[in-house]
Amino acid sequence: MTTTSSRPVETSAPAVKRTGPVAWSQKNLFNSMFNSILTIVLALVLGLVFISIFKWIFFGTDWSVVSTNFGQFMSGLYKSEFYWRIWSIFGLIMIFAGLSWGILARNQKTLLSPVLLAGLGAIALFIVAFPLTRPHALFLLGGELLLIAMAFAGVAFGRKVPNAAQLISFGWFGSYFVALYLLGGGAFRKSFLYSIFALCIAGSVGWLCTKIKQPLLLKILGYVGLAALTIFAITRVVRIVIYLQYFVTTLLGWPELLVTVVGAVSLALFLPGWLRQDEVVKRAGSVVLFVVPFAATFGFLRWLPAVLGFDFGFDNAATSSWGGLTLTLLLAISGIALCFPIGVILALGRRSKLPVFRSLSVAYIELVRGVPLISILFMGQVLIPLFLPSGMRPDRIARAVIGLTIFSSAYLAENVRAGLQAVPQGQTEAAQSLGLNRPLSMALIVLPQALKTAIPAIVGQFISLFQDTTLLGIVGLVELLGITNNLLANPKYLGDYAQGYVFIAVLYWIFCYAMSYGSGRVEEALNTDLR
Repeated sequence: MTTTSSRPVETSAPAVKRTGPVAWSQKNLFNSMFNSILTIVLALVLGLVFISIFKWIFFGTDWSVVSTNFGQFMSGLYKSEFYWRIWSIFGLIMIFAGLSWGILARNQKTLLSPVLLAGLGAIALFIVAFPLTRPHALFLLGGELLLIAMAFAGVAFGRKVPNAAQLISFGWFGSYFVALYLLGGGAFRKSFLYSIFALCIAGSVGWLCTKIKQPLLLKILGYVGLAALTIFAITRVVRIVIYLQYFVTTLLGWPELLVTVVGAVSLALFLPGWLRQDEVVKRAGSVVLFVVPFAATFGFLRWLPAVLGFDFGFDNAATSSWGGLTLTLLLAISGIALCFPIGVILALGRRSKLPVFRSLSVAYIELVRGVPLISILFMGQVLIPLFLPSGMRPDRIARAVIGLTIFSSAYLAENVRAGLQAVPQGQTEAAQSLGLNRPLSMALIVLPQALKTAIPAIVGQFISLFQDTTLLGIVGLVELLGITNNLLANPKYLGDYAQGYVFIAVLYWIFCYAMSYGSGRVEEALNTDLR
């Protein structure tokens, strides 16, 4: 038997969820008597501290050490007549930063939200009101407007071009060499930038030539390439045989004829079987189709400016005058760009099943991690020229970049290895079950997941590398901390240590926080597990 109740069912509207700063404060700061008292006390303490700092910054100290030497803080001993190059690099960075911003935000409804507009307005107001930036307000405000304009251009470009992100990455790569050339100056045809330009054009020509579908031509060029390779191999074998003859006859007393016969028989047994492989011939033909046009185009581009008298260029600015924030950023960006691929290769080598690669990777990582960075920097400044041919002496900045790269790549390798170990073995097995070989499985499946997992550790290493550039002042480079110490050694600024160090501390914090914030946004964009 079923019974029913005659009591009426009370219905009511669902509770309205309150949002906003007032509701958040009531929920998180004033939800109990103890939390309310604690919030009020901490607010009073922080308020007093903030007021004291505000009074010290704007009314209680003299910032003449910074305002008078602002140009040296930014670019060291760089000549004032070359400052337009620094501003040109700043404009180039704003262009690519705006394009990157627009491309990444191309799918959003609005590019400039009210909060973002308020932030940009606050930055513009700060530039105009702050005494240190006021003399350069025109250039800084122009850079901000250029950033916004390029962001809108990047949105349109990203929506029309499918591979816009890859193109802007190549643009950033090229802008690095443009910045180097602007800083150093010199004849354009003798610069590294022109060499990169010629390599890109020659590589494009060689790649287009490989798209020519002519089987007979491929086969002919393949035999030509293998013949050239064979001649090269024979000459090398003969040279090795001569060394072996000397070694064997001197130390072991074997007859020279035996060594010569063994080398010739080995070459005769190896080469014919290799030449009969059609796939090898085809691949060799493709290589020749690329190499010959590439070499011809590159040689032509290197020869043409000298014949035409193309001597365009800027006045040379010696690297000894580079310094300040410009040098710090250059060293940090160069070290980061170089240590990342080396660190990935070392991490893969340490997990390799080949004993030689694994042993070399382990030896490098453990040896470098056992030595302080300052020792590596001193060794780089002193020992690197000893391993190079006579008369070849790299610039001090190049040696500093090499030292930073050697040190940071070892630590980065361990961060990447931790990410690789976090990827389940089933991912590799699933990729191989789909027909992917081990290199493709690692490059397309395992490594992207490992790098996504290791983003916090990798960015932490990048931030540490940026901060480690302060040690380069010990080896004679006047980076940001080095130029600050030089300026504070002037008797005119005795007692102004706090102002100088607080200023550069704020600069370091801005760039480190920017890297941290950027990595957080990348993690958020790549975190597809919870979607």
